[in-house]
Amino acid sequence: MKKILNWALAIGCGAMLMSCSGRKYGVTYETEQVTRGNVSTSVTATGTIEPVTEVEVGTQVSGIISHIYVDFNDEVKKGQIIAELDKSTLSARLASAQAQLASAKSDLQYKKKSLDRMKELHDKQYISDDEYEMAVLAYDQSKATFEAQQLSVDEAKTNLGYATITSPIDGVILSREVEEGQTVAASMTTPTLFIIAQDLTDMRVIADVDEADIGGVKEGQRVSFTVDAYPNDVFEGYVTQVRQEATTESNVVTYEVVISAPNPDLKLKPGLTASVNIFTLERNHVLTVSAKALRFVPKETMVEEGDSIVDCPGKTKLWVKEAHTVKAVPVEVGASNGVTTEILSGVEEGFVCISEAKIAQEASGDNAQQATSNPFMPGPPNSKKK
Repeated sequence: MKKILNWALAIGCGAMLMSCSGRKYGVTYETEQVTRGNVSTSVTATGTIEPVTEVEVGTQVSGIISHIYVDFNDEVKKGQIIAELDKSTLSARLASAQAQLASAKSDLQYKKKSLDRMKELHDKQYISDDEYEMAVLAYDQSKATFEAQQLSVDEAKTNLGYATITSPIDGVILSREVEEGQTVAASMTTPTLFIIAQDLTDMRVIADVDEADIGGVKEGQRVSFTVDAYPNDVFEGYVTQVRQEATTESNVVTYEVVISAPNPDLKLKPGLTASVNIFTLERNHVLTVSAKALRFVPKETMVEEGDSIVDCPGKTKLWVKEAHTVKAVPVEVGASNGVTTEILSGVEEGFVCISEAKIAQEASGDNAQQATSNPFMPGPPNSKKK
């Protein structure tokens, strides 16, 4: 505590000595011009590049892969055969179902003729109602059996068709998950055999944006991003979707933002990590001034002796030095990024305003030293005393 008091006393004494020595304090103003420029703010994030349309091709039946007709990076057309499963078991099931259908058809034909005869006898009252109804029941049961066998044949044909795997879209083979001779089991889930990307010239970036920044992200905003594979290239895109579902990992909440990524040169590959800049604010070729100039407010201790301060009404002002007057000029401001601010009205391009004032300490004699805006700051330890 004593040290603090001694330091304050020393500063006070130094101030009195300097005032008694006749020193004066000059003011130096730093100025800048109102110019035309760009005002922008951006949100940074990281994301993964992926195709816009990507299809996983699987199989709905189990079996052994007998033939594979495509490989990685092959271009395929919709409906093109890309693989086949062994069809012997499926063909046998179809033949068995067809045989059972033929048997059911024969039985149905017999029951139909039998029913026709029983109906004639019943109409002539040669048989009882109970016997006729038994014939009707037998026919209905035979018909139901025939229809069930028909469905079994249709199912067997469909399963046999599933053994031939075709491409659902035009695209490029990104991944091949199986080899010839491998057994695939389609029980609870459909196994993935191939991954096909529809168009590698039209990619997208799925970026994870922090919850603190997601409020400023909107569809249509311009985006630039880079990838490590091409560090000197800057790729352009725009926001196409802001997804509402949040993802929480290690107590960090992020939201997925979908960004278009045109890829005419095929430089962008699926899975690359992208460093993304989303421009949430852009004002191009507008009047601008530094935010520092707008924050500047002169005080009586910051003007030269004989100068006066002329203020004016207004929320936002720029200050200009005219002769012996520091004058305020009201302005209307627009967008700001914290460093540069847009000027909407009040001044024209080229207007020179004060951005900062520095107080210079002038000593009599040959020695002169510069001080900060506080005139009571002590000088260097080795300075000469008068």
